[in-house]
Amino acid sequence: MILKVEGLTKEFGGLRAIDNLSMEIPAGGIMGLIGPNGAGKSTAFNCIAGVYAPTAGRIFFNGENIGGQKPWDLCKKGLARTFQIVKPFASKTVLYNVTVGSFATCERRSEAEAKALEVLKFLNLHDKKDMLSGNLTIADRKRLEIARALATEPKLLLLDEVMAGLRPSEVDEVVEMIRKIRDSGVTILLIEHIMRAIMALSDRVVVIQFGKKISEGEPAEVAADPNVIKAYLGDEYVAS
Repeated sequence: MILKVEGLTKEFGGLRAIDNLSMEIPAGGIMGLIGPNGAGKSTAFNCIAGVYAPTAGRIFFNGENIGGQKPWDLCKKGLARTFQIVKPFASKTVLYNVTVGSFATCERRSEAEAKALEVLKFLNLHDKKDMLSGNLTIADRKRLEIARALATEPKLLLLDEVMAGLRPSEVDEVVEMIRKIRDSGVTILLIEHIMRAIMALSDRVVVIQFGKKISEGEPAEVAADPNVIKAYLGDEYVAS
C-alpha cells in the first residue's frame, strides 16, 4: 500500500474533526473521499499532507510513518497536493508557476523549466505557457494547480475539489486528465462533490460524516449503502 492511514484522529480544542479514520490506497489506484460539507475531508487531507500533526493514529507513506512531518519534506518524498481555492502567482506566467513546483526535485533553473514544459505539454497547457496566470479561465487555473503539483514528481497526488465550479464539459476533460495522470504511474486520492466524476474515476470510495468513516467500498456498493444515501447522496442514488 502506498498510503495507509490507521486510526487517524485530529482534535482542535474540544472539537474532534477526524475520529479514528482508517483507509488504504494501493499504488496505482484512485480513491475518492466524500462526505457532507464539514465532514472532515480537508482536515484528513491536511493531516496526510503534513499541514496538521495527528492528535492520534498513524499515517504511512511507502511504509514510512510520516505523521507530523512537514509538507515540504513530504513533497520531496513524493507526496503532493492541490488546494480547493487556487492561488497561483497571478502576475507571473503559467510557465513560471509550474517551474516553481519543479524546484522540489531540480536544482538548476534550466532543468526545472524543462520539466515544467513537459508537464504543461502533458496537461495540454503548453500553448498558454507565456500567459499571466491571473488571466486564465477558472478551468485553466484548476489545470494549472494540478500542473504545479505534478511538476514535483509525486508518487501520491491529493486532489482537493479540482472540479468545483466547472461546466459539465470541463468536468469531463478533468476526469480524462486524472485518468491520464493515474496511467502515468501516479496514485490519486481525491475529494470531490461532483458524484458522477467520483463514481467514474474511483476504484474505491470512502465516505465520512462528522469525522467518522461510515462506508467504504467500490462506487456501486457505496452508492447503494442506505447510510450513505441518508447522510449524503440522496434518494437519486438508490440502486434500482
